[in-house]
Amino acid sequence: MVFFTAMNPNRFASLLNFANLLNQSAAIIFIAMGLVFVLLLGEIDLSAGVAAGASGAVLAVLMTHHGVAWPLALAACLLAGAVIGLTIGLIVSRLGVPSFVVTLAYFLGLQGMMLWVIGEGGTIPVRSDTILSIMKSNVAPALGWVFTILVVSGYAAVTLSGARKRKRRGLPVQPPSILGFKIGAFAVLAGVGTHLLNQERSVNPELTSLKGMPYIVPITTVILVGLTFVLSRTAFGRHIYAIGGSVEAARRAGINVGRVKVICFIICSTMAASAGVLFASRDNSISPSTGGSITLLLAVGAAVIGGASLFGGKGKVRDAVLGGLVVATIANGLPLITSASSVQFIVTALVLLLAAAVDALSRRRAAATGHA
Repeated sequence: MVFFTAMNPNRFASLLNFANLLNQSAAIIFIAMGLVFVLLLGEIDLSAGVAAGASGAVLAVLMTHHGVAWPLALAACLLAGAVIGLTIGLIVSRLGVPSFVVTLAYFLGLQGMMLWVIGEGGTIPVRSDTILSIMKSNVAPALGWVFTILVVSGYAAVTLSGARKRKRRGLPVQPPSILGFKIGAFAVLAGVGTHLLNQERSVNPELTSLKGMPYIVPITTVILVGLTFVLSRTAFGRHIYAIGGSVEAARRAGINVGRVKVICFIICSTMAASAGVLFASRDNSISPSTGGSITLLLAVGAAVIGGASLFGGKGKVRDAVLGGLVVATIANGLPLITSASSVQFIVTALVLLLAAAVDALSRRRAAATGHA
């Protein structure tokens, strides 16, 4: 962000581009958050991108061609994603087929299904104001501040509560000054972001006013908190990390490995279906190319760049958010300083390679020091 701001401060650092960056990264972040659950197991889902497109096609077909109300169409879209994940998980866990092979087959099959339903070169428009508002409307500035205060208060409460629990159990606890600094820094960051998003960013404010944080910001925050709770505060989450560390050890400890894998693939594909809704909202339509191309690669790259490990057992949902913002920043900033798309691919590849190399080196060092 510092680099792109220095290279093109008038365009990259503008309030309008700041809001666009959040919208631009949303779909990739949603797919990456689901992928974290699969990556933690040491598995992979190559179909997540096209699963987003296929589920989005279910939404568009039901609303546009059959006149189904948006709540039912949305439920059907998410159900389609869950069914995709369920079948993948059953094949991987019950038949023992490698997830790479299964999801590669789904990657091809779902693309074929979309071509069959939509037709080559065709699109299905999405006209629901509610669906379109997800990526195109903003929260009222006052409500944005209320949301920010609630998020900061919740973060402070969780941080301090965790520290008190660790202290009661005789575990190491960070000094109060460090805890206070973390809470204060988060409050400042959230406050500055909310303040900037509440400013007028419309090119022609007399005609159309653009104020407030995009709806996708609180939606992403709520999902981030929910999925983080599942991973860090439930037995199911601990089972995921245990399987990623050692499948055999987890099985000997009595963990139902097959069931956990199935649920993780369901979560991954359902999050991909949610991304399909975001694609439909952003583009006003669904086409056979939705979720295709490099969508999956960017989502996997986002998870790995954020800190999730491709080897399993290491990662958090917030990694997907951080990595997604990095990937979106590259995709957003490079076109402002160069028109060569080749540069964008090369830079993204180098960042991904660097993240994977750091992950591999850190694991090698941990193994050498006995902290693996």
